[in-house]
Amino acid sequence: MYDLVVVGAGPYGLSIAAHAAAAGLRLRVLGRPMASWHDHMPAGMLLTSGPRTSSLSAPGGRHTLAEYCATRELPAEDGVPLPLDTFTAYGSWFGERAVPQVEDVTVTAVRPDGDGFQVQADTGERIATRTVALAVGAVPFAHRPWPLLELPPELASHSSDHHDLSRFAGRDVAVIGAGQSALETATLLAEHGARPCVVARTGRLHWAAPAHPSVRGRLRALCSPRSGPGAGWPNRAWSQAPWAVRRLPPTTRLRLAETVPGPAGAWWLRERFEAAVPALLSHRVRRATAHGDGVHLHLTRTDGRADTLAAHHVVAATGFTPDVGRLRLLHPRVRTTLRTVGGSRAPELNWAFESSWPGLFFAGLLAAPSFGPSMRFVHGTAFTAARLLRGVQRRIGDRRGAPTIPRPARDGSPATVSGPVPDTAPDTAADEPAH
Repeated sequence: MYDLVVVGAGPYGLSIAAHAAAAGLRLRVLGRPMASWHDHMPAGMLLTSGPRTSSLSAPGGRHTLAEYCATRELPAEDGVPLPLDTFTAYGSWFGERAVPQVEDVTVTAVRPDGDGFQVQADTGERIATRTVALAVGAVPFAHRPWPLLELPPELASHSSDHHDLSRFAGRDVAVIGAGQSALETATLLAEHGARPCVVARTGRLHWAAPAHPSVRGRLRALCSPRSGPGAGWPNRAWSQAPWAVRRLPPTTRLRLAETVPGPAGAWWLRERFEAAVPALLSHRVRRATAHGDGVHLHLTRTDGRADTLAAHHVVAATGFTPDVGRLRLLHPRVRTTLRTVGGSRAPELNWAFESSWPGLFFAGLLAAPSFGPSMRFVHGTAFTAARLLRGVQRRIGDRRGAPTIPRPARDGSPATVSGPVPDTAPDTAADEPAH
């Protein structure tokens, strides 16, 4: 029986696996490395986060993005947007060095089995394991506005459905949304010869400020401190202290996960977008109907007036909603009995990312309603991987009768602890791994 099966091989899955492998756990990692980034993000995309905050997590801070770029003489500095292809190649490089083996298989079922789980792959193999970490990314939770739900796929899609936008050349495409995904998708569509138009409820588009220079004065650093996803004290609070976010009331955590940071385009995209893409602002999609070889969007302005927009296709760049009910690979008995955050469908997680079903852990988007918005960024992998490993070690200790369990020390060097791992751990700042 294995100690841990990691389902998913994106940034969170690979980071968790790197920490677990370094700790000596019997481990399986299932999934194609960086599959969501390869298949569900448009070619030509640039990352909104800077190279400094886009590294995956390994014990001791090894295998960073800066190290990868240095070996290939690629730029890796603030103010220089990172191409998607560079980041996906880095993720695969990280996996080759930090994770013993990643198996390119699809998990079809996760079932409770005694005091552990049985994980089934599309190869037919059934794997017995004491714990499971689901790091399945955001794609399964794509949010589509209800007016588009009855349209066929040839007329309406989600932004995560597309890697190659060149097929829309010469066609009118309505893009719904006002965040980076919508604005960059529309820009890339225009650059591939399509005729995009952005439709958004907001009255004006927001653009993030340029990245701060590497060297700043003390006063500026104090007034607007740096953090992973951005500058400023609010960003620093939720990105540097996910443990504190978890202590907030459920309704507050849900609001943070859904609305922070607000929709905005990257500073380096603005000139390209404004030169190529028209926008219908203060418009809400009321209804969508198939019409000829395209679709008519029936829009309502904020002043109550109605408009109609004709397009060949509609792309909903409307984000992702964590919903454990969509994880059909989970056995219904598990899926329907998990404790959730407030009135949402996101699993309530303890200090170690463990759900109410013992031994079942979640990472990434599904953890955002518990630990805050940093779980939606690569920046959150370090906090997640270190804590989740400790939770797995605790669970293994409970089931094995308290063996000696290897655990990485905070400086990344090997260390061991003898005896049982406590069933609970203090959830305080002093208990946090240093990042």
